[in-house]
Amino acid sequence: MAEPHELREKGLRLTPQRELVLSAVRALGHATPEDVAERVRQTHPGINLSTVYRNLETLENVGLVQHTHLGHGGATYHAAEEITHLHLVCGECGSVGDAPIDVAANFVNTLADDYGFKTDVTHFAIYGRCSTCASTDA
Repeated sequence: MAEPHELREKGLRLTPQRELVLSAVRALGHATPEDVAERVRQTHPGINLSTVYRNLETLENVGLVQHTHLGHGGATYHAAEEITHLHLVCGECGSVGDAPIDVAANFVNTLADDYGFKTDVTHFAIYGRCSTCASTDA
């Protein structure tokens, strides 16, 4: 379960739905709202998808979760404290891998220094081919 104090520290009223949604996001890692709803329904069958969406939006607005686009579908969510990696999406098999965020430091710094553009590389996915799919070219 989410820690009650962290929700209150963000100025949020403590509700069971909010706690359940945040706990589900943390347990699942990268999860769609549908994945979160399915997880929550395992213990609270009455929760509906619109409640999950509303709570994800609220939790994102206060910085406890963040959404990322890992493909052509909808957003996936993960806990904000886990924003330490880049998302690597294989365009062939669809697998999602991680790379340390430091890998993008030169890129981010060049954009800021040369173009005055500050970017958040945790918000998008980097597409390519995973090592398994690339090894089939041999």
